[in-house]
Amino acid sequence: MTRRRRRAYIPWGCLVLLILPLFLAIGVFLVVPLMAQRSFGPPSEKLSVFQRVQYSALLLWYDGQVTSPVSSSSGEVPFTIKPGEGPTSVAVRLEQAGIIRNADAFIAYLVYSGQDTSMQAGEFHLSPALAPVQIAQKLQDATPMQVKFVILPGWRMEEIAASLPTSGLSISPKQFLQVARDPRSGFDFMPKGASAEGFLFPGEYILPRAIGVDQLVALLMNNAALALSPEMRAGFSRQGLDVFQAVTLASIVQREAVKTEEQPSIASVFLNRLASGMSLETDPTIQYALGFDAATNSWWKSPLSVDDLEIQSPYNTYQNRGLPPGPICNPSLSALQAVAYPAQTPYYFFRARCDGSGLHNFSETFDQHLQNVCP
Repeated sequence: MTRRRRRAYIPWGCLVLLILPLFLAIGVFLVVPLMAQRSFGPPSEKLSVFQRVQYSALLLWYDGQVTSPVSSSSGEVPFTIKPGEGPTSVAVRLEQAGIIRNADAFIAYLVYSGQDTSMQAGEFHLSPALAPVQIAQKLQDATPMQVKFVILPGWRMEEIAASLPTSGLSISPKQFLQVARDPRSGFDFMPKGASAEGFLFPGEYILPRAIGVDQLVALLMNNAALALSPEMRAGFSRQGLDVFQAVTLASIVQREAVKTEEQPSIASVFLNRLASGMSLETDPTIQYALGFDAATNSWWKSPLSVDDLEIQSPYNTYQNRGLPPGPICNPSLSALQAVAYPAQTPYYFFRARCDGSGLHNFSETFDQHLQNVCP
């Protein structure tokens, strides 16, 4: 007689206990990421499946600490991310500054969204009124709110305009020149109809990126007006010059002097010539009249030809006595001071030395001047 084997019997309760964790795991891997994606956007493609679940769950746990701002009415505060600084350090400092509530929650969102590796070093203006998710987005763009704008001494207004496209300012060269050629200055030293040439004060400016063209021109001219102190104006008067004439002469001195220390001596030469009724005969005024030279890709053609000296222009100081109608560039403070307080010399001529030093030989007579010609 053969015995029948008993079949193994698994109680339904045990089966449920075995299957339930499986369903729960599937639910976690499917539902949690979907819930996080609805609230926080898609996860980074760089995350593994496990990491997606991990950071999705963390974000759902932190919830409002990622999507709600610290304050609804706070202004912006400056915040700097240093080159090479990691997201943990940034998050901790944001929390310490009161810009976010929870550094851990912020880091979780950065990792989840993939923005932890793309934060930019630089200067930012952040507000506690922004949700951390918005702050994370801002930290991806280090475009500064302010830009550095440099005007070199001796630039004419067209050269300033040409520097605008790479300055970070949203002002076109055409817009700048349109306003600079017809400024609404209101300064008593500006003749009617005069352009801003000569009064676009050189220097390094830190400007709002969104500054308008009228504001920019007004700022440059205001700085020029501030440089023209009462003491300096008194110095101009002692030379027999009004402010506009003095700035015109300073612009010529600026272009002639390679070395700043020679500006007072060069100013004395031109003042001596003016006092004696001589023509100034200065090349930079010819260069200004000629304008842009395509051959040298410059606004200051050099060398000049004999024909260039025959150009018909009120700026031709070889043909016309006295000062030109206005400044030929924007002079520095030192050039303005050289005209207000010139050296006291007997010189009427100067010529560049032959040693390439940028210095000049000065002379009283034309015969001495001819002797200074380079061999």
